[in-house]
Amino acid sequence: MDTCKRCFILSLVFFMVFFEDLGTNVHGFQGEEQIETTVEDFLDLSPHFTTTQGMYDVEEVGDDDDDWQMVQAKGNQFVVNGQPFYVNGFNTYWLMVFAADQSTRGKVSELFQQASSVGLTVCRTWAFNDGQWRALQKSPSVYDEEVFKALDFVVSEAKKYKIRLILSLVNNWDAYGGKAQYVKWGNASGLNLTSDDEFFSHPTLRSYYKSHVKAVLNRVNTFTNITYKNDPTIFAWELMNEPRCTSDPSGDTLQSWIAEMAAYVKSLDAKHMVEIGLEGFYGPSAPARTQFNPNSYATQVGTDFIRNHQALGVDFASVHIYADSWISPTISDAHLEFTKSWMEAHIEDAEKYLGMPVIFSEFGVSRKDPGYNSSYRDTLISTVYKTLLNSTKKGGSGAGSLLWQLFPDGTDYMDDGYAIVLGKSPSTSNLISLHSTRVAIFNSRCSWKCRWGCRKKNSLETFLYHDDL
Repeated sequence: MDTCKRCFILSLVFFMVFFEDLGTNVHGFQGEEQIETTVEDFLDLSPHFTTTQGMYDVEEVGDDDDDWQMVQAKGNQFVVNGQPFYVNGFNTYWLMVFAADQSTRGKVSELFQQASSVGLTVCRTWAFNDGQWRALQKSPSVYDEEVFKALDFVVSEAKKYKIRLILSLVNNWDAYGGKAQYVKWGNASGLNLTSDDEFFSHPTLRSYYKSHVKAVLNRVNTFTNITYKNDPTIFAWELMNEPRCTSDPSGDTLQSWIAEMAAYVKSLDAKHMVEIGLEGFYGPSAPARTQFNPNSYATQVGTDFIRNHQALGVDFASVHIYADSWISPTISDAHLEFTKSWMEAHIEDAEKYLGMPVIFSEFGVSRKDPGYNSSYRDTLISTVYKTLLNSTKKGGSGAGSLLWQLFPDGTDYMDDGYAIVLGKSPSTSNLISLHSTRVAIFNSRCSWKCRWGCRKKNSLETFLYHDDL
């Protein structure tokens, strides 16, 4: 598959001809329904995508392993094969546990198929389960091989559907073990630990964590025979899900841990990207930016967005967005205003201070919130997508987002209130698919910069940036 084809040049020519045949100008759109019809017509002409009711046909996505290369960070962008790689993705944290049970393993494949059908390309999931039910790590450096094979399955199945994985390596919270389990293991070995935050500072617990990192990165997948650290299916390693060290609001303890662990991961695997897993709270190193925090407590949890991401070995920034948890559970327009300003502040910082891409790696709204309705959820998702597109069209650091969270049918008992089941949410599904299409076009922009006539360029940009997301 040569570069020109990969760039969709032919598809875009057809796309522009279609616009001209309609006599459409930059003011010619009459709403989202008309845009979606245009998307379908465009994709039907494309050599790489087809649609069924607005969905991607995963069979049409390139299957050539030569195209399946590592994603890297280059300046403000992700790139793969020399092409931009903007991300539209999702979270589903429990994939390994489901894959460990034959009765639920099929749900992993079902999820990846459904995610591919709306063009999602990156999934964030857990590569840890410490000392709990169906534990991966039963005790320090002692693993359940069947659960490790389940993670192997998740990685191999993701590749089948051309979905890359962000694998998180430990939890800040108690679910799936987390830092509290490491402290329990330390105390069981004779240490006298009194705080879960000693996970970050005690040398024995640091060594436990490093051993887990080494076990995962050096794992040879039993389905593909590819070592994890050599597998392009893995988008990045995440040091920890939502690290906080409230016992040291100065941030020094967590900063030391990040610096050591990012360097350690890179010493084992220089090929893959590393990110921290932060929520994005501003700390003492940037007092002027703390105005963007959702509340005063966020300044005291030991994290420091700018300083933390300046540690050597960290390749891109992560931010989470939970206005309903951080501001008020009752739905209001203030949540949308916060989401937009929170995103814009972090995109600006990633450009001005960090020189790296930023992914909004968790965002969503719970149906359990007072005032929730599906229309509001779509509005929130649209706000995130539109803010990212505003960055993308300027070559900014807004590199993508990951919905929290995507579920297949029949997994409602795992739902924390944030789950999106595509088959039950047609408007949300169409919104995701439309954004995926726009992202795919940006990812193909290699040789058509400024080469279109003014009218054609304006027509394309109307499609890419139309307000009716």
